[in-house]
Amino acid sequence: MYTSKLQSDRVDALARAFLSLETMEDCYRLFEDLFTIREVQDLAQRLEVAQMLMEHATYTAIVEKTGVSTATIGRVNRALSYGADGYQRVLARMGAPESAQNPEQAPILEKGEGNS
Repeated sequence: MYTSKLQSDRVDALARAFLSLETMEDCYRLFEDLFTIREVQDLAQRLEVAQMLMEHATYTAIVEKTGVSTATIGRVNRALSYGADGYQRVLARMGAPESAQNPEQAPILEKGEGNS
């Protein structure tokens, strides 16, 4: 069983709140109440970056498509390589490409690797 370093009664309540959402409308309503617009955009952008990294996109391609900094790409890359597998689990459930469903088969490119 996985134990998160974030675990607390308060964070458990937050997790239960997310698990209770049933529709896209429910999600948007909670997002608008819970986060700033910028926070929602940043979270959505990180998920997009994770998917692109798992599809073997280069840092250059990710920057061009998303406009995120290489620091953000590096942070997401570290989470994919050394994190709690949250991105991989979510992307697999969302029907991401095969490499996202089998993360051990998807080498993560380091900053600058494979860039043209």
